[in-house]
Amino acid sequence: MRPDDWYLTEDVDDFLDRAGDFLRSRPGPHVMQLTWAERIRARGVEPSGTDAPLFGVLERAGRAHATFYRLPSRGLGLSPLTPEQADSLAARLAALGQPVPSAGADHGSAGAFAEAWQRHTGVTPELRDVRLRLYRLGTLTPPEPLPAGRGRVLGEQDLEQVIFWCGEFAKAVGDDSTIDAATWSGTRFADKRYTLWETPDGTPVSVAGMNPLIGGQIQVDIVYTPAHLRGHGYAGAVTAEVSRAALAAGAKDVVLFADLSNPTSNALYQRLGYRTLTDWAVYDLSGAAPEAG
Repeated sequence: MRPDDWYLTEDVDDFLDRAGDFLRSRPGPHVMQLTWAERIRARGVEPSGTDAPLFGVLERAGRAHATFYRLPSRGLGLSPLTPEQADSLAARLAALGQPVPSAGADHGSAGAFAEAWQRHTGVTPELRDVRLRLYRLGTLTPPEPLPAGRGRVLGEQDLEQVIFWCGEFAKAVGDDSTIDAATWSGTRFADKRYTLWETPDGTPVSVAGMNPLIGGQIQVDIVYTPAHLRGHGYAGAVTAEVSRAALAAGAKDVVLFADLSNPTSNALYQRLGYRTLTDWAVYDLSGAAPEAG
């Protein structure tokens, strides 16, 4: 497979014209491709980015077989790749001479690209410690009994509360994004719809968000309960509420990511009816290549 089989463009509409049907044919494995392409299409630029994003489509006989995006702030996102496809992409990107700080994809594809990148550049990849699992909803099974309280969808009038909860979530997961009224519209959190679980007296105790419907699929993102409020069933209740809302909004598939280092959340999602789709990996590729000689 030749490196020049990869068609490159900075135009997200061009990318979606060429690859949209391919991505929508398997929305689960392509969730990141669909999400970021739509986010950039809707906003015109990458949120919080300064340089133009780059998109690529592996084309043969007029058909798309694989894709990637490269965002200045997030590195490289890959669709599922065979080792041959990963090698041809690494060769093409290495020839451009532009940095690729990281690469994320399903575990096999990410590993294949990392190995290919090392062959073509000499850079030693480093696998990040964070291990993620992508789940897809089967049959939704809400927890019984539900904790006392109710879910409440947050609207524009609740922006201050949304910003607060997203800021708390970001701090909890080590995201160093600045989330306040001035930066909000440029964050990845701004295009989601949020639901709070509130106790009977109206106290908010847990939050869940969901992305817009894209390609018949909705991603649940984020789910957060403050540490001192965990163990009461609030996360299960609010996740079930958002999952039900996603189905009501027309989603054929509902997906979410979970950190494998947190067995409690993984067990919770499985009890709600989520089933493993694939494991996810991210490699850092910003190390220096060895000197010649």
